[in-house]
Amino acid sequence: MEVKIGIAKTHKYAMSECGDSVEVAERPRGGISAILADGQGSGKAAKLTSSMVVNKAAALIAEGARDGAVARAVHDYLYTMKDGKVSSTLTVLSVDLETETVLFSRNSNCPVIIKNMYHTDVYEQEINSIGVHKRMKPLMHQLPLETGMILVSYSDGIQAAGRKRGKTMDFNYLLKIIEENGPADASFIAESILEYALQLDDYRPGDDMTVVVMGLTDSENVHKIHRMSVNFPC
Repeated sequence: MEVKIGIAKTHKYAMSECGDSVEVAERPRGGISAILADGQGSGKAAKLTSSMVVNKAAALIAEGARDGAVARAVHDYLYTMKDGKVSSTLTVLSVDLETETVLFSRNSNCPVIIKNMYHTDVYEQEINSIGVHKRMKPLMHQLPLETGMILVSYSDGIQAAGRKRGKTMDFNYLLKIIEENGPADASFIAESILEYALQLDDYRPGDDMTVVVMGLTDSENVHKIHRMSVNFPC
């Protein structure tokens, strides 16, 4: 089995920095996690918040902490550092080879979408962001690991795309993008969803936009070479 991760993001129009952050962390007992955070507000302040959140989460995962404990610990950290006055969303998508499961923790108003060979499920139960409420717990889900699965999450700039221009995002169109592509197309799915959101905002995004896609494919990589490709416009 091989894990493909696709990430596509852009910043709010007229802002120099994206307030969303994404980090990828290897799990010490086997597997990988993709971490997405959207800091309160936009610009540099939001970027500092989201970077702090994903870096703390990645460090805890690398130390062997469980995903639910990671979300709680990062919440406590942000709450302490910002005195409960700054919020952030936090979503962690994980492939855990030790337990042979896919799992995710979610503190976000945006859903996690999971497609397998037979159907597509949308996890969108209401949950608070981290950093503000003294008591917080993440929404956790754990599923058996299956080749062919696709996991998708995104920040609220995607969800709100078009609203300031009187348009409505067609969620079924997002599902169509996911359902018509396979797990090897993780990067294409992420870029297609971002492109759709940008179209709705007339290519002047009203908020920071980030899409994270994780796909599980059959592995043809007999030498188990890890590869990562990054495009970072400056």
